[in-house]
Amino acid sequence: MNPPSPKSSPSFSLLARGKSFNYAMQGIVFMLKTQHNAWIHFIATLAVTGLGYYFHINAEDWRWLIVAIIMVWVAETFNTAIEYVCDVVSPNHSDAVKYAKDIAAGAVLICAFGAVLIGFLTFFPYLLNVQIA
Repeated sequence: MNPPSPKSSPSFSLLARGKSFNYAMQGIVFMLKTQHNAWIHFIATLAVTGLGYYFHINAEDWRWLIVAIIMVWVAETFNTAIEYVCDVVSPNHSDAVKYAKDIAAGAVLICAFGAVLIGFLTFFPYLLNVQIA
């Protein structure tokens, strides 16, 4: 038995890329509307960005903060996707689905702890230089 032949991919289309981008944005908006932890990440993102501007941090420090912020958002996005797929595949309680969801949530927690550590290491030198009037 021969494996199926790969589908021929359609030619590149700006309209198709635009639709793809739109679908991705819909997913992000849906996550923000439905996931309480996404709001915590959003507030943390605003706080870190505000502190970065307040302390006038350098470009190297901005790079680390951006990596930390993106790391948490990507983990939360994948976690949300995994939760929704699990709920569709197994709407009733399943220990396997519970473990999958718990592991995905654990990945977000690991990323969040890493981001906090990066934030601490980034801002600590700036906090030491604060002049109290």
